[in-house]
Amino acid sequence: MIHRPRILRASASIRKIVQETILQPQNLIAPLFIVEGENIEEEIPSLPGYYRRSLDKTLEEVFVLFNLGIRSILIFIKCPDERKDNEGKEALRAEGLMQTAIRAIRKHIPEMIIMTDIALDPYSMYGHDGIVKDQEIDNDTTIKILAKMAVSHAQAGAHFVAPSDMMDGRIAALRQSLENAGFHNTGIMSYSAKYASCFYGPFRDALDSAPGFGDKKTYQMDPANRKEAIKEVLLDVHEGADIVMVKPALSYLDIIREVKNATNIPVSAYHVSGEYAMIKAAAQKGWLNEDQAIMETTLSIKRAGADLIASYFSKDIIRILNNL
Repeated sequence: MIHRPRILRASASIRKIVQETILQPQNLIAPLFIVEGENIEEEIPSLPGYYRRSLDKTLEEVFVLFNLGIRSILIFIKCPDERKDNEGKEALRAEGLMQTAIRAIRKHIPEMIIMTDIALDPYSMYGHDGIVKDQEIDNDTTIKILAKMAVSHAQAGAHFVAPSDMMDGRIAALRQSLENAGFHNTGIMSYSAKYASCFYGPFRDALDSAPGFGDKKTYQMDPANRKEAIKEVLLDVHEGADIVMVKPALSYLDIIREVKNATNIPVSAYHVSGEYAMIKAAAQKGWLNEDQAIMETTLSIKRAGADLIASYFSKDIIRILNNL
């Protein structure tokens, strides 16, 4: 034989030096759920091991994440039901929980990159990502509110705004509003290819943001479509996105690779709540090794082409990497 590929698999040390896909702490984005109050740290039942925290506890968690080497967080707010409406007023309030959290994190851990969710579903009485008119989502009215929301987050100190709404034209609207307000250095991480997936259930439990009627298929993408994802991504790049995202990750590894090949800007992927919950549930049943499943799935997302991975497993990944 001339070729013996097994030579490069003969020992752990050899496998390490020829490893093609390298996962590092700076590749990870840690999602955080923030609630009003103090000294609150409540586990999310459908996300075992993951928590909703009040701002004081969130700051403690951000310190932990930063010391582990994670440099990016993605913030989500749980809005009280009594403040939800169909106009996004709470989303724009300068002293709202999102804005207050941004300022606090920026003050206490200034080196941490703060990314903020831009969508109306946490604030909506209908649980939809936009303004509802006659049982439909009004695209153009919505993007005006989202643009104001982005400026509000930038004023509070967000490094990146992350529109997850999938409205048409919203990246151009956000970019122009940020420019007009003088926030030339505030980035946009766009959920460019966000699919209408069944894997968002635990996330909606975490924020109590499930749609009150219908579904989100008129604005989120059909899981059957591939070319449409590239169209959406290229539109967002043209409109000024700095980072593009594919969501979910595991069922859309082919889309991550297509997007990576089609663009020259960083690509992120969201390892979503349902994907996390499946691994947790199977591990609790003893059907698979949790740590091995975490690393295999996360490496697959990186191997597919994701530069950044938003993952509820972020702390676990660091722990596993440190023990290798």
